[in-house]
Amino acid sequence: MRFSNRELDPLWGAGLRFSLAAFLLIAAMLVMRLALPRGRVLAGAVAYGLLNFAVSFSLAYYALSHVQAGLGQTVFGLVPLATLLLAILQRQERLRVAAAVGAVLAVAGVAVMARAPLSASVSPLVLLALLGSVLAFAQAGILVRRLPPVHPIAFNAVGMATGSAVLLVGSLIARETQALPTLATTWLALAYLVPVGSVLVFVLSVVVLKYWPASRAAYAFVLIPVVTIVLSAWLDDEPITSSLVIGGVLVLGGVYVGALRTRNEVPVGPPGLEPGTNAL
Repeated sequence: MRFSNRELDPLWGAGLRFSLAAFLLIAAMLVMRLALPRGRVLAGAVAYGLLNFAVSFSLAYYALSHVQAGLGQTVFGLVPLATLLLAILQRQERLRVAAAVGAVLAVAGVAVMARAPLSASVSPLVLLALLGSVLAFAQAGILVRRLPPVHPIAFNAVGMATGSAVLLVGSLIARETQALPTLATTWLALAYLVPVGSVLVFVLSVVVLKYWPASRAAYAFVLIPVVTIVLSAWLDDEPITSSLVIGGVLVLGGVYVGALRTRNEVPVGPPGLEPGTNAL
């Protein structure tokens, strides 16, 4: 996304990415003769597309045009914990003491990481955009858990088509430049982002959400910051500062305490839905 943002405006880059991915998914639907979702599932796929692609990625692309990928992905490490807390509030999962402890650790980690970009004159609006993207990602996973069974390819085809349409309209409203890439690095970035980072990742995400609660399915975000920081330092010359390392450790520690360890803790508060009981 950082390489794409160097040539393409944020909304246009995201819209182009998901338009191409939606085209691949629609082609797969035709080849596999999959039916278009209907009724509640269709409405859910549209809402998923708005949350998971239009809102999340418009904010993420904007933020990553101002900060390094390592910082951005470390903040995205909050997704599992945000998912757990939102699921508790919506009674999809139950309140656990460790979730509160994990939240404190994770917020402290974000505060430590924020010191570096703020001292470098990066607007607090960028950090708010990152956190907004985290919440939208989290809510999208919770939404999928509430829907009846649906084929992940058809579901994502509708979602990505919806999200990309909103992103492209937003690009026009923002008066961005709509042009195809000319740099080889941008095409290479899209060659990864479209089939792997869009089609494969989100199809598999919906498959996982069929079997796991939303907070467990979001665990992949725990590993993403570590990989991203290493790759960003290698490919993008991102400095690995002490604030980034300490903050990242606190964020990941908070996610571990608040999400990964809660399976062995006795829940407190009024009874709600246990993780995994709300079948897709």
